[in-house]
Amino acid sequence: MLFMINEATEPAFNLAAEEYLLRHCGEDCCMLWQNHNAIIVGRNQNTRAQINPDFVARHGTTVVRRLSGGGTVYHDLGNVNFTFIKVRVARPAIDFQRFAQPILEQLQALGLAVELDGRNDLVLNGRKVSGNAQHIEGHKVLHHGTLLFDVDLDKLGESLRVDAAKYRDKAVASIRSRVTNLRPHLKEPRSVTDFMTDLLTGLRRRFSGREAVLTATDRGAIQALAEEKYAGWDWNFGHSPPYTLRKSTRISGGTVEVLLDVDRGIIRQARLFGDFFGVLEIAGLEQALIGCEHRADALTRRLAKIPVDDYLNGCNGKDLLDALF
Repeated sequence: MLFMINEATEPAFNLAAEEYLLRHCGEDCCMLWQNHNAIIVGRNQNTRAQINPDFVARHGTTVVRRLSGGGTVYHDLGNVNFTFIKVRVARPAIDFQRFAQPILEQLQALGLAVELDGRNDLVLNGRKVSGNAQHIEGHKVLHHGTLLFDVDLDKLGESLRVDAAKYRDKAVASIRSRVTNLRPHLKEPRSVTDFMTDLLTGLRRRFSGREAVLTATDRGAIQALAEEKYAGWDWNFGHSPPYTLRKSTRISGGTVEVLLDVDRGIIRQARLFGDFFGVLEIAGLEQALIGCEHRADALTRRLAKIPVDDYLNGCNGKDLLDALF
């Protein structure tokens, strides 16, 4: 098995690194890595229904969709991520315990009374410290997970605080759990860097293998994949399953209730209801929204060409834009 610590902290690059290793690595590998302030969304989720957009905007949080299913998680530099890639599996199947067990044993070796709880969580004193997810591709398995070492738990909670009534869809929803950090429970103080080193050393003792690094060629290919896919709106937002947005908001000219049907990130149907007044029939504005990507920059450009006040008296483009999310 190859063992590596990936020192990059850019979320799009790190998610791309996993896909690159899955596709191109010829032997089993284990990688430890960290992301700066980020929200990582499960493959089958509606991104907008999982994140707090105000938090994202206020903190400059990166939002990235990953290859695997499961729920949305928050990352910062107090979080340690681990990835196992097994390249020759005769009968691939979702098996969390097989890959979570080595991590569990290393945490227990550090004096942490961690247990496997349910399908894919590790818990300490009944609180979640690790979530795991898997992606199968041919005869290869990618298993990855989080380890809450010294995460800002206030930001974690706020980043995933969403208005559940706003979105209706059939996407996989995240299950919120009580969480805790590992660091306060260690017998001796350890930095996150020390913790990663301890973890990798323990895993190397358990499995035979050698240390590896990403070469300049690897990094170039990963960066290209990151820019093409993981840093793009299409993968992170447009890839979301079909959903309906329903939101009521107050504008200076009255109350507007917005109803949008969105598929592949594109507005397919739009209805605007309320006690507002307008010179022009509201159907014209509804029609103008259809076909636009459900993203702020695209809608800003679209609304700049529309006399919004003629449809919604007392409402400008910015007011309407706020109502559309």
